[in-house]
Amino acid sequence: MQRSPVPPAIGTSAINSRAATWVQTERAAHEAWALLIKRKPRAAMLLHHLVARMGHQNAVVVSQKTLAKLMECSVDTVQRALRDLEAERWIQVVKLNGPGTVAAYVVNSRVAWGQHRDQLRLSVFRAAVVADAEDQDPAALDSTELRRIPMLFPGEQQLPAGPSSDPPSQSVLEGFEPDLPALNEHES
Repeated sequence: MQRSPVPPAIGTSAINSRAATWVQTERAAHEAWALLIKRKPRAAMLLHHLVARMGHQNAVVVSQKTLAKLMECSVDTVQRALRDLEAERWIQVVKLNGPGTVAAYVVNSRVAWGQHRDQLRLSVFRAAVVADAEDQDPAALDSTELRRIPMLFPGEQQLPAGPSSDPPSQSVLEGFEPDLPALNEHES
């Protein structure tokens, strides 16, 4: 019987411990990345942060403010670096809410990847989401467990348990008497 995994608490480290701990790169991408470091060091630095935090499908959702904090620079510097990375096709930017400063950044799978390339799809993707704890309401960081919606997995059956009210009952309608099979004590 499968159980749904407990979601990580808000405030969990942005480095996903359940994700693979490695990514692959091509030699040509390494060489190009080295040249990017020389030409545009902040863009190269940002690319390292994105690759370190990307999900299995090469995407990460993070605000520019959080990226600026990770890089110890201004939001303007992050925006310039993002424009450089996008213009040179290191990343693709998927806007989530119009022209805002939160987007999904998809790393070019010819640069770095963490799973088989044929499983990298942009139309439907999962992304690692990075949120800064300092941007959250203190109540959101409370470790009190949220209510859960009960789920049944294939092959499972619901077993009523715990205190509850009696089930509703209705008198039997004439001609619709239940005809349930039953065993007598001596037949078992």
